[in-house]
Amino acid sequence: MALENSVFPSLPDSLSLPVEEKGEGDDVEVATEATASTGVFNLSDELGHVVTTETAPSPPVKVKRSFQAKLAEREATANQTRKKIQPEKERGRFGWARARRKRQRYVEKNGRCNVQHGNMRETYRYLTDIFTTLVDLNWRCSLFVFVMAYAVTWLFFGAIWYLIAYCRGDLDHLEDETWTPCVNNVNGFISAFLFSIETETTIGYGHRVITDQCPVGTMLLLLQAILGSMVNAFMVGCMFVKISQPNKRAETLVFSKHAVISLRDDKLCLMFRVGDLRSSHIVGANMRAKLIKSKQTQEGEFIPLDQTDISVGFETGDDRLFLVSPLVISHEIDAHSPFWDMSQSQLEKEDFEIVVILEGMVEATGMTCQARSSYLAEEVMWGHRFSPMMSLAEGFFDIDYGAFHHTFEVVTPSCSARELSLAAARLDAHLYWSISSRLDEEPTLTNQAAKQPDSGSANSKGGEPTFIVGEMTDIQEQTGLGELNGSVATDQSESEA
Repeated sequence: MALENSVFPSLPDSLSLPVEEKGEGDDVEVATEATASTGVFNLSDELGHVVTTETAPSPPVKVKRSFQAKLAEREATANQTRKKIQPEKERGRFGWARARRKRQRYVEKNGRCNVQHGNMRETYRYLTDIFTTLVDLNWRCSLFVFVMAYAVTWLFFGAIWYLIAYCRGDLDHLEDETWTPCVNNVNGFISAFLFSIETETTIGYGHRVITDQCPVGTMLLLLQAILGSMVNAFMVGCMFVKISQPNKRAETLVFSKHAVISLRDDKLCLMFRVGDLRSSHIVGANMRAKLIKSKQTQEGEFIPLDQTDISVGFETGDDRLFLVSPLVISHEIDAHSPFWDMSQSQLEKEDFEIVVILEGMVEATGMTCQARSSYLAEEVMWGHRFSPMMSLAEGFFDIDYGAFHHTFEVVTPSCSARELSLAAARLDAHLYWSISSRLDEEPTLTNQAAKQPDSGSANSKGGEPTFIVGEMTDIQEQTGLGELNGSVATDQSESEA
């Protein structure tokens, strides 16, 4: 077996041979290695020419080598032993090894949008809506803000109460029973801090009380009571909204792991499944779908992550769901669909993402909930269909969520929806013309059969030949063309006479 004129862009590892530089005075080394197989590769000076010949193994030839050549050979052998075996990579157009690039998701499977905002200079806008900013914080930051809001206000007003006691000299007359302090039983910063906590939280143990001899303390007491109520309302409201966020309800709204493409009513359809794990329903559920794909306009403008609507029944009202049991959402691939020209082979080469969005109102709280998921091109299975998961039990319908993500293969054409529509149109046109031609032939044959007995009776009575305009029937062909030609010649002679 011989492989000639084979061009390799890069020399394979199995064909690589140690290369030594020739210097002046150095001997040329000629080495042949005996292998278990009889196939020996002979490489010419050009790396692109490889010839394999069937030769018998020959013993190695001993040649004198210099010390530098031996040292270089030892280093090459050591490097080959340290070299790790690389996994097989995909070969590019010119033979260069390249790894398959995995597409970055725009929306994760759990619904999280994989987008980060950077280089924002107008950060003050977050403070204008401080309530939403606090609600959007993660739980660690929210708890830290919650604790610090109370601790700072208690410390702040505690320091003011201690400052009032220090300025009035209450701390210097602790043992003087004739002295009327601003706040009774405040003998230091700790006691002033405890009095601040009792005032703001309206605990009122009764040991530390404000007296009527301190108008400044009275004003501070009113201010702390008002600000404490505001802090309580703000922080409790933030925690309540954060706990009752409707996005937690979306955790029980599930989407199928894969989307499928198969025939439904003789039309290619893109389908995915959605279900609700809770007994409480989503009121007014509405389904939407978007195609995320970069494109380039006719003017040369590149639009990254362009969004295109995918119809899931907006015109017919099928996008409004009654989500009591899992439903299969279908998108009919028609002339208005972005998948109109996509076949099975093109699907394997495409790079896009389908984002599906389910919106509705939570029945228990009345808040609007939104659940999201996405499907990459490799997550769309051509020629598959979802397995049924509903069965009829005694008095109710049983839903088997174990088959929620299960699909099975069905017979599906691998052509695009456009090609399938053209093939169906050709078939309809062929049937139409074949049926219409047959219907046109039937009246002609019927008229000819009806005229034949009338013409025979007329000939018998008048004795004059008559002629039938139209196609000849099988009976006329059997009577012979000679008789018909003779009758025509008789009529012509009579007319001339």
